[in-house]
Amino acid sequence: MKVGFIGLGAMGTGMALNLRRAGYDLVVHDLRREGTEPLEEAGATWAETAAELGRAADVVFTSLPGPKEMQEVGLGEHGLLSTMRPGSAWFDLTTNSPTVVREAHPVCREKDVDLFDAPVSGGPKGAHSGRLAIYVGGDRDAFDRHGKVLQAIGDQVMYVGEIGAGNTAKLVHNCASLTIRTAIAEVFTLGVKAGVEPAALWHAMRQGAIGRSRTFDRIGDRYLQSAYDPPSFALVLADKDFRLALELAEQLDVPMKCAEAAYEDVQAALDRGWGQRDSQSPLHLQNERAGVTVELTAEQVRETLDRG
Repeated sequence: MKVGFIGLGAMGTGMALNLRRAGYDLVVHDLRREGTEPLEEAGATWAETAAELGRAADVVFTSLPGPKEMQEVGLGEHGLLSTMRPGSAWFDLTTNSPTVVREAHPVCREKDVDLFDAPVSGGPKGAHSGRLAIYVGGDRDAFDRHGKVLQAIGDQVMYVGEIGAGNTAKLVHNCASLTIRTAIAEVFTLGVKAGVEPAALWHAMRQGAIGRSRTFDRIGDRYLQSAYDPPSFALVLADKDFRLALELAEQLDVPMKCAEAAYEDVQAALDRGWGQRDSQSPLHLQNERAGVTVELTAEQVRETLDRG
């Protein structure tokens, strides 16, 4: 199998090298040839254009800055689709717009090319070490035919659903990450301004209940199962802790925008009489606002946690 790789930046170079280390016959292309010496020294061949690479490869990877570049490289007049062979596959590793990849999908199907959105998470370090999560969206049967090659670049290859699902999962993950980091900075400034030495505060946070567990694991037994009774930590008690933290912030003149927004839901849940339900019960209000149902079985939660 000949594999093509376009986009040899901080992420792409590491992933392409891992494809070579796995023994794949590799052809590469980038806007600039400078800096590709490690790949060519490892045995990769250079293609002068995206079209030349598309003509040569059975499976193509693109790792590009965004939707515009993906469309230009893949769907442009002299792009990949102008030369890719029927039966070949295109994995777009770009963090992309789900709408863009859904629009590109039928264009690819007309050429009998299987398109997958397959954004990755793990950063440049993970791209070089092979410790990457890869979220894949596309046709399931096509994924079963072509997906094995992804194991050369990531240790967590996950089929998420139909085309666009990969980028949806990645965007949800990154949005959560950015929001949580903002909240961490918010409460950290509160602790430091209250007089706690930063290293001691960080250590204390890491040894608490949330600090000792994977962040997303803690929603499995309550929120994801819509199981708030009996509580493991009652909302009325969480309200007291939350209120004390906000009072301290007010005393010290520390802005707490994220916390205040979250506290509004706590108050709304208390107004509904949920004080003796679990402290995760205010999360259910977001389900109502969004008009969605989130309710896994205990078995589904266990299966997901067991997968690591």
